[in-house]
Amino acid sequence: MFEKFFNLDSEKQDRVINAAIKEFAQKGYDKASTNEIVKEADISKGLLFHYFKNKKQLFLFLFDHCIQIITDDFYKKIDLTETDFFKRIREAVLIKMDLLAKYPDIFKFIEEAYMDDADDIKSEIGKKVKELTEINFGKIYEGIDFTKFREDIDIQKILKIITWTFEKLSEEELNKAKMLPNHEIDYPAIQQEAEQYFNVLMKVFYK
Repeated sequence: MFEKFFNLDSEKQDRVINAAIKEFAQKGYDKASTNEIVKEADISKGLLFHYFKNKKQLFLFLFDHCIQIITDDFYKKIDLTETDFFKRIREAVLIKMDLLAKYPDIFKFIEEAYMDDADDIKSEIGKKVKELTEINFGKIYEGIDFTKFREDIDIQKILKIITWTFEKLSEEELNKAKMLPNHEIDYPAIQQEAEQYFNVLMKVFYK
């Protein structure tokens, strides 16, 4: 769909992507201006809409692009040979902290996309987030040594409880951030709270 854009030289692609990420992250979808994006990227507005049909298509492209960058880097770093479930989840949290430091602008854009209530994109972002959650939890569970879990509880129910716990934790933190003027998410606090949940869940579900 975006062959024309990807045929551009990488320097121009980066200018467009970086300018759009900055504008959407700072102002949200509705208030973001394509005029500001093309000004920052030093291209014409006609050229921008030659590559992307409209602002919505540009936004959704950016979301997919940013998620792909984070996902690719994440799976390069995580050790999927680690079979202990909670060790793997702890490592995943630490890797996310590292990626946050490496890609602050990308994370800021993704966070804003998650929190954005614009009618034009809310439904589609919601669907994408749901799909990503299912795919990534599926990968994280691959190769886990389930013999460490209690045998008197259905393993699928255990995994659902764990999944729902961290989904709810993420949801609560996003809602807190929405109430703040800068939408800032306190990742160290989340990491600390997640560790507390790890300890409780291990006591409940491990033998």
